[in-house]
Amino acid sequence: MPPFTRPALAPSLIAAIVLLACVAIVDSSGFVFARWGVTVLSLIVLVFAVRGRTWWAALLMAAIAVCWNPLAVVPIPGEVWAALQLVAAALFIVVGIVVKVPREAEASSASRP
Repeated sequence: MPPFTRPALAPSLIAAIVLLACVAIVDSSGFVFARWGVTVLSLIVLVFAVRGRTWWAALLMAAIAVCWNPLAVVPIPGEVWAALQLVAAALFIVVGIVVKVPREAEASSASRP
């Protein structure tokens, strides 16, 4: 068994699927639901990146959370959004693979009363 886990991989892959699937609906009103999903998943991955001390990944996930935040809308044209969707999907996949959380950190935090 390796001395680390990749807890950010599953949420990253789900976020990449959401981003790729929603490229077609960037200009529709249903895109707000995709924005919610991407924002929440980026914050989940951000927590795992911080736990794994992968600071550059945490910074990227924070930037994605800010840009895709449905409450504070960033005014970006539709064509740019479509391109950013593809870039963000690739970033999610890379971050999901790179972020490693040591198993000792999980064991020590789980053994605390």
